[in-house]
Amino acid sequence: MRAELVRWFEHARVPRYTSYPTAPHFGPGIDAARYEAWLRALDPQLTLSLYLHIPYCRQLCWYCGCHTYITHRDDRVAAYLDLLLAEIDRVAALLPGRFRVVHLHWGGGTPSIVGPSGLRRTMERLRTRFAFMPDAELAIELDPRMVDAELAEALAEVGINRVSLGVQTLDPRVQEAINRPQPYRQVAECFRLLRRVGIRHFSVDLLYGLPAQTRASARESVERLLDLEPDRAAVFGYAHLPRLKRHQRLIDATSLPDAEERAAQFEAMAATFEDAGYVAIGLDHFARPGDSMARALAEGRLHRNFQGYTTDPADVLLGFGASAIGSLPRGYVQNAADLRAYRAAVAGGGLPIQRGLELSCQDRAIRAVIERIMCYGEVDLAAIARQFALPVAMLAPDPERMALLESLGVARRSGQRVVLEPGHRPLLRLLAAAFDRYLEPDSRRHAVAI
Repeated sequence: MRAELVRWFEHARVPRYTSYPTAPHFGPGIDAARYEAWLRALDPQLTLSLYLHIPYCRQLCWYCGCHTYITHRDDRVAAYLDLLLAEIDRVAALLPGRFRVVHLHWGGGTPSIVGPSGLRRTMERLRTRFAFMPDAELAIELDPRMVDAELAEALAEVGINRVSLGVQTLDPRVQEAINRPQPYRQVAECFRLLRRVGIRHFSVDLLYGLPAQTRASARESVERLLDLEPDRAAVFGYAHLPRLKRHQRLIDATSLPDAEERAAQFEAMAATFEDAGYVAIGLDHFARPGDSMARALAEGRLHRNFQGYTTDPADVLLGFGASAIGSLPRGYVQNAADLRAYRAAVAGGGLPIQRGLELSCQDRAIRAVIERIMCYGEVDLAAIARQFALPVAMLAPDPERMALLESLGVARRSGQRVVLEPGHRPLLRLLAAAFDRYLEPDSRRHAVAI
């Protein structure tokens, strides 16, 4: 990417667009009563995706942007799991039937902190309440430092068939700067243990833009991971938001790379994956050609949701646990992020919904526009207008934002077709933002654009 573009947008902040409208625009107008009504009205023929949020970790990683708490008390985790199971029971009882599940994702925090018994207990309860399809993808996020033989066997036993490993970096100097020591041998042993029990599908998460990180060390992390042959990789830019995440103040901000170095780190990592035969997907993902995500890209079935790029085909996403977000035909809902508020709602016999947003027809159409841009780098506005029976003018981009991107050679319009120009993949979010009717100018709550 051209250096002048990096300098032009180095201070721009835009959403990651894992939803539209994005979570900062959810409000208290959507409460537990509204969620209950939406659940009761669901068509039993719709398919479900389930997300379980476990908000606990054993150690604080200073870069983390997730809703998580540090604990060394297993009783605290067990008590939380009791609440999670109660929430699952309550939501399932409101549904008009036993719905089919096509996708499951355990996220966190560190979901495996529930241990083998917690995994078995939760999956047994889910299989009682829902009908899991034989080809459902059951995925979990794992900290390689917490995987042992007993956990690996439990994961296989409950049906987990994809794991997402948080590697972030393999540079010891950078690991020290973010308080996440994790030797390569530990990551390799994690792969070995999981493969031994029959788990075959691996995703890895990497970060660029970390303190003390260089393009050489970023490239080397990819090269060493390639020896372990993951199916997929996500390469995320570190979002330094110390105002929102107080623990990020422990990071020495003077050691963070500038925008040009961040861009160079991403390009070095991307080139290394692509040179190894991986397919570039959307903004920041890579997959082997035979992986289901690469196939979904080729067949026009790629989606984007709160877990990022996904092959998840479900009609409805139900989120369980503190801070979890759900997506239903009528709109979005989010559980209380604060553990005390979550505990009080569930223990009191209610649903822990704290906020949400009801979607208009225009919202749904623009969501489709933004998803198409984020997945494919282009969109046919006329086709989406026809799909939602709206005038195409209701989907038009902001004229000033679009004019700027066109003048800089980042994007172009041809009739009602909008295309990101080749070589500008890191600027996908800026093109998506041109269609965002909720975006506040100069918002500090979002990550930097590059």
